[in-house]
Amino acid sequence: MTLKIIELIGYIAAVFTTLAFVPQVWLTWKTRETGGISLGMYAIFTSGVTLWLVYGWMIQSWPIIIANILTLLLSLSILLMKFFFSRRSN
Repeated sequence: MTLKIIELIGYIAAVFTTLAFVPQVWLTWKTRETGGISLGMYAIFTSGVTLWLVYGWMIQSWPIIIANILTLLLSLSILLMKFFFSRRSN
C-alpha cells in the first residue's frame, strides 16, 4: 500500500473513534444524568488518550495527534459533567 492510503485509513479510523464519543457527550449534556457513567472507566480512558496523544506527538503522526486531541476534549467534558452534575444532585 502507498503511504497516502495508509494515512487515509488512519484519518478515517480517527474520525470514527472520535465521533463515537459525541452521542455520549450530547446525551449527558442534554439530560444532566451521569449515574450510568463510570468515573473510573473515564478516568482511565482519559489517561490512555493522553498517553496516545504524547505517543502521536513523539512519532509525529497527525492522525493520532488530531484524533487524540479531540477525543481528549470529549472525554474530559464527560468527566467534568460527571463531577459537576453528580455534585448538584447530591
